[in-house]
Amino acid sequence: MAVEEQAEVKRGRKTWRRRVERDRSQVIRRSVQAGFLLLNLYLGYEFVRFVQAAEQGMAVSPTRPPGVEGWLPIAGMMNTRYFLLTGKVPAIHPAAMVLFVTFTLCSLLFRKAFCGWLCPVGTLSEYLWKAGRDVAGRVFFPPRWLDIGLRGVKYLLLGFFLYAVLGMSADGLAAFLSSPYGLIADVKMLNFFRYLGPTGATVLGVLVVGSFFIPNFWCRYLCPYGALMGLASLLSPLRIRRVPAACIDCAKCAKACPSKLPVDTLIQIRSAECLGCMECVAVCPAEGALHMEVTPVRRRVRPQWIAAGVLGLFLLLTGVAKLTGHWHSAIPAAVYERLIPNASEFDHPR
Repeated sequence: MAVEEQAEVKRGRKTWRRRVERDRSQVIRRSVQAGFLLLNLYLGYEFVRFVQAAEQGMAVSPTRPPGVEGWLPIAGMMNTRYFLLTGKVPAIHPAAMVLFVTFTLCSLLFRKAFCGWLCPVGTLSEYLWKAGRDVAGRVFFPPRWLDIGLRGVKYLLLGFFLYAVLGMSADGLAAFLSSPYGLIADVKMLNFFRYLGPTGATVLGVLVVGSFFIPNFWCRYLCPYGALMGLASLLSPLRIRRVPAACIDCAKCAKACPSKLPVDTLIQIRSAECLGCMECVAVCPAEGALHMEVTPVRRRVRPQWIAAGVLGLFLLLTGVAKLTGHWHSAIPAAVYERLIPNASEFDHPR
């Protein structure tokens, strides 16, 4: 009897250790999210100081942080298109291209990792719906027919932007980016939020309220960048896999999935909506029933490997861009000092 009890204790300890390992996935992911959110807040603070200095007629200082170009995905798409057409890294907003390529590669390699692990909008959206769940005791989704229709909106928006960008020649792209509007597109974006009008405030309020009740409201229905990352993730070698023999059909994984995927009824999760967040794996109570794996070799992937891969890729590509001189925009300080105070006068080029 003592031997059986000892064996049971050992099995319990082993199960507990594996359970802790699974739960650690969310600690690791949230740490990466928090770190990237803080980085963006710091970049935003430095950028506001830069813009305010120019508006006050002072020499622009501190230096404009190129990282803010991560908030210019359309410029990133344009510059990537320009690079593919000419083989040259554009001089205006090169960091936008570097970050666009970096985030796309993250999705190609690590599922939709940009959305689930890095994107500050996705992080804030997650905070909102989890706060709403704690208050209301549940999350909400529209009826299936409406949910599917709304999810198509982000792909329509993506198609519109791709059509516009892919239809431009190299000279057209260069002309757009070197126009006054293109040079200070980041300032125009900042000013939209600084001087938010009634319409903009209403739209933003709807998005915030919607995100409080519906998981990832903006990301799920409206974000064209997320739509592109989702399509790229379809080529990723990583998949969530369910082992039916070990599954106890509790459906906790499906309930935990912020994308409302039927994890409990599938063998592999191949959907473009999968964030690679591993929330489903973290809540699974059945040993060996659910895990992330590299599909070609059927090898399990630990969350720390994803974190290391995402951060390593980010640091590698941004580091190479800095070392090769393809990070800072080639825009003289005098141009910023002339354009920024008059930013409201520059409209989108036709």
